Amino acid sequence: MWIKKFKPTTPGRRGMTGLDYAELTTKSSHKSLTANLKKSAGRNNTGRITIRHQGGGHAKKYRMIDFYMTDKKWIPAKVETVEYDPYRTAFISLVCYKDGERRYILAHSEVQVGDNIITEEKAPLKSGNRMEIGNIPVGLEIHNLEIIVDQGAGSIRSAGSKGTIVSQEWEYTQVKMPSSEIRLVHKKCYATLGSVSNPDHNQVVIGKAGRSRWMWKRPTVRGKAMNPVDHPHGGWEGRSPIGMKAPKTPWGGVALGKKTRSRKKTTGKWILKTRKWKLMM
Repeated sequence: MWIKKFKPTTPGRRGMTGLDYAELTTKSSHKSLTANLKKSAGRNNTGRITIRHQGGGHAKKYRMIDFYMTDKKWIPAKVETVEYDPYRTAFISLVCYKDGERRYILAHSEVQVGDNIITEEKAPLKSGNRMEIGNIPVGLEIHNLEIIVDQGAGSIRSAGSKGTIVSQEWEYTQVKMPSSEIRLVHKKCYATLGSVSNPDHNQVVIGKAGRSRWMWKRPTVRGKAMNPVDHPHGGWEGRSPIGMKAPKTPWGGVALGKKTRSRKKTTGKWILKTRKWKLMM
């Protein structure tokens, strides 16, 4: 895959880039594995906006991805397609198991139509195979990581991301996350070998405001362009400074550098080393 550039026919088109999607093998989805999700536009059950800057967007269907795969242990599967998923940055693959059932899974970076994959406690060391993390050798790359046993994969799922097995000790495996955080994960948790597909996703330049609106993103306004009643930075004349020592959120909290993770969280004991940016502060 390579980054596609456009002729500068308009100012917005001048810096815009996109993906050529050469890896994709089909434009249609498997109908029985799709569903419609209700749009909320950032509003809760009372109609109040709880998440700003959401709304509009192009119509899209949700693809039901299998993040467990453990109920298909020892049943080999064959990759049939590599597809685009509008609800995630990574690509997905439609796989057909030997018993005839089809499911969507996250595609890894080396996926090819016709590949065979399998889920076992100790599977062959091949990209796309899923196995217990305690049986993966040190130094190998993983994705689609299960943090809690039997809860399904909840980490390392975005485009191009990957984790690394650091060491195997007692009942736990040390995993270096994409954020550089080192975390303990129980050896019975499952992970998929390899890295996530679409590694060039972060190279795409949106180019124009309308393209953001297609993706359900509404405009964001600077705080100091607002009135004092709407934001702590608001008021004064023209492009004046914010008038305070440090930036604040619209609700008066610290905007930069504040750690948001609760110290009372019991899961903090599984984190051996925090992210680099937190150590530098």
